[in-house]
Parts: sequence; structure tokens; C-alpha cells
Amino acid sequence: MTLPTIDKLYDVCEATWPCASQREIGGFIVRDGKGGGKRVSAATLNAPLARANYDEAEAAMDALGQSRLFQIREGEGALDQILIGRGYSVIDPVNVYAIAAKDLAIETPPRTVAIPTWEPLAIMEELWSEGGVAQERIEVMLRAAYPKTGLLSRWNDKPAGTSFVSMHDGVSMIHALEITPRQRRNGLGRWAMIRTGFWTLENGGETVSVICTQTNTAANKLYQSLGMQNIGSYHYRIKA
Repeated sequence: MTLPTIDKLYDVCEATWPCASQREIGGFIVRDGKGGGKRVSAATLNAPLARANYDEAEAAMDALGQSRLFQIREGEGALDQILIGRGYSVIDPVNVYAIAAKDLAIETPPRTVAIPTWEPLAIMEELWSEGGVAQERIEVMLRAAYPKTGLLSRWNDKPAGTSFVSMHDGVSMIHALEITPRQRRNGLGRWAMIRTGFWTLENGGETVSVICTQTNTAANKLYQSLGMQNIGSYHYRIKA
């Protein structure tokens, strides 16, 4: 099968990890993330570059109490250069991966290593909290449309990790994959990805996707080892 384009995966990311609200201001989509992180708080270009009004977009982000933050997608090099000239610095370049779900669902995971469950259990929230995934990000998960699920991992009869999966237009995306440090190096991240492949097929989807900061060497190696293809990328520009 043909994997989705990077433009479709941008849409999947927005649908499966949604902001609280958004408005078009100055030729940009300005998002209210309610503290849910960069993905739900960054502004994106939504008009020809010649119509962009940076002052209006910045004022809107200021009014929300958010950082002045823009997401730069592929093909937006001219916007990137303008923001550099306005004093913006690059932060968090991200890789976007995808794979056919049938190519991921190749072996049945052990019963307890990635148990689908929703809504999130208290232990899942504890594991996310340990990994730096605050309540504001859990609120993002609650906003996402169905189909969606959480995955709870147990290893050696102890809680080991958790993640969140949501699907849009046949493409699932896994978010907030956290394995507790004391349970790492047991292949639990791999099993969570494989379980996501099965869950995607069971819910009528065809593709599994994930995003990962380019500096997260371990995660990039995991996704590449599973045969996931790097479809594209994006990065942010932030102004102190």
C-alpha cells in the first residue's frame, strides 16, 4: 500500500492530538493549547505568505498567555527565513514516521505488555506524570475523537508503561509513549507499537504513524527498527 503524504500526517496529528480551540488571525491558525504543549499551541500558516501579519498573530498568542511559537512545515522555507529575521530560534525538529498496520501487526504481543483500555486508569496517569506528561496533556487525549484508546503495559507483575492512540481517516497515531525507567530495555516500546498495529486493523484503519523529536535517538532507532518510514518532518520557531 501507499503510505500517507506528509500533509495528510500533519492533519492526522492535529485530529488525534487536538487543541482546545483555534482561530485564523493574520493569515495564521492561532491555537489555544491550554498548556498541552507545543503541538497544540503553535501557530501555522494558513494564507499566502504575502498576506501574513506576524504582529497580529503574535499579539493573539500573547493574549492567550502562550509563547510566540510557530510550526514550520515542509515547503515553508520562506516563512522560516522571515521568522529568523524576526528573532526566532529553532526548537524541537521532529520526524514523522508511518507504516502499514499489517506490516506492524506481525506477532501477537504477550497478554499484559500492551492492554488497550479507555478512559485512562489512575495508574496510567501516574506513569504519564512520572514521564513528564502533565494533566494538561491528558486533557488533550480526552478531547480527541474516537476511535481512540490507551495502552497499559505490565511487566514482571508491575506497571511498566503507557501510551495513547487515536485514529483519523484510517491512520492511527501513537502519542505519549512512556516506559518507566525501571522497566526499560525489555522491548515494551516495541510491543506497544505492535499492539497499535493490531488495534488499528481491528478498528478499520490501514496505517500507524508516530512523531518523534530528532534528538530522541532511542525512539528514532525503535521506529526505524520496526520498518517505519520517515515520511517528513517539521520544526518550531520560538521567540524568547
